[in-house]
Amino acid sequence: MKKSIFLLTAFVFAGFTVNAQEVKYEEYDLDNGMHVILHQDNSAPVVTTSVMYHVGAKDENPERTGFAHFFEHLLFEGTKNIERGEWFKIVSSNGGSNNANTTDDRTYYYEVFPSNSLEIGLWMESERLMHPIINQIGVDTQNEVVKEEKRLRVDNSPYGNILAEIKKHLFKKHPYKGTTIGKMAHLDAATLEEFQAFNKKFYTPNNAVLVVAGDINVSDTKKMIKAYFGPIPRGESVTRNFPKEDPITSPLRGKAYDANIQIPAVIAAYRTPSFKEREAYVLDMISTYLSDGKTSKLYKKLVDEKKMALQVQAVNIKQEDYGTYALFALPLGEVPLNDLVAEMDEEIVKIQNQLISEKDHQKLQNKFENNFVNSNSSVSGIANSLARYYMLYGDTNLINNQIDIYRSITREEIKNVAMKYLNPNQRVILDYLPKKEEN
Repeated sequence: MKKSIFLLTAFVFAGFTVNAQEVKYEEYDLDNGMHVILHQDNSAPVVTTSVMYHVGAKDENPERTGFAHFFEHLLFEGTKNIERGEWFKIVSSNGGSNNANTTDDRTYYYEVFPSNSLEIGLWMESERLMHPIINQIGVDTQNEVVKEEKRLRVDNSPYGNILAEIKKHLFKKHPYKGTTIGKMAHLDAATLEEFQAFNKKFYTPNNAVLVVAGDINVSDTKKMIKAYFGPIPRGESVTRNFPKEDPITSPLRGKAYDANIQIPAVIAAYRTPSFKEREAYVLDMISTYLSDGKTSKLYKKLVDEKKMALQVQAVNIKQEDYGTYALFALPLGEVPLNDLVAEMDEEIVKIQNQLISEKDHQKLQNKFENNFVNSNSSVSGIANSLARYYMLYGDTNLINNQIDIYRSITREEIKNVAMKYLNPNQRVILDYLPKKEEN
């Protein structure tokens, strides 16, 4: 009886916590097409100002890859009213911090300031959009910065090229076959006019969403937004018509070599639907079931019990047009890579042939409830989520109700989605091997 009361209390408290985390926001459009989302939270004197642009690596000319990521750096160079080299000084001198990041689908810039410096954040982001200075000095400087980043994070990093190799084998037509950081030769060959044209095409108010979250007065914030962003002219609409991939109907095998590793890896990768699709949420649950934590099925089996792997993981990489589902393992000792694939396949087959237990299903639900609460625990995290859900999913309120999708996923759906997408004839197996020194 005590146990039942405890479980009931925990359930009620969990439900209360999730409801208490509801994110309230207001959204509207400026005349120039810029979408604005405001979230007021006066619990702490900080504010996040962020702009997400609907441009990523997939939008690039195939002969000029790396542009979106390059702009992540280039647009900190300076503007008509912010001298070159002054951007970060202005932010730090006003007690703030800032950063940016790029994916295949979008680019995101943000500042976090004390709330009395909100206007500075709005001014700086409007400057980045309205008055960027794109000249040869800035291009040459950031070219070297990007090259060093690639050397550090990719070329000289163990397993640094593994995702690039997976994508190259999994995608043949869609621009997801490339990498976000791109090819350095493409950046070297690009002219200043090409960089300026890229900026003009994609860095427009109607291809962006502005989010202001934190300790704000909504009425005053709206006035400042209108003053700083309202005069920026609308750009040409961006149209996208990417080629569709043919289904994978027979197993593919590939090899790649990395001079930075001593232990090989094996990856089984499957092409999956857009993250907008319900099935992508189900695949999230499957990956969590298989490899989230030391009690998960793959870790417990291959690492703890059979001592076949140093590491094992199932990852659902979600993107706007297609997803990538990957099973990854590092062998222990001389264990053959094919044996690891066979063992991972065995766990997939179990999911396909029988329902996971009710206990495991409830455990998954609890984990996703916890993840949901944590995702809305900071103002900067909320700002990012509001921008992403509006721009990429077309539904801002997913910040509040996405958890309902996970709650509604049944054991039967988990079984059916595994049967639909995670079959040997629908995948690429990549052997990622140490590169031997040439004699």
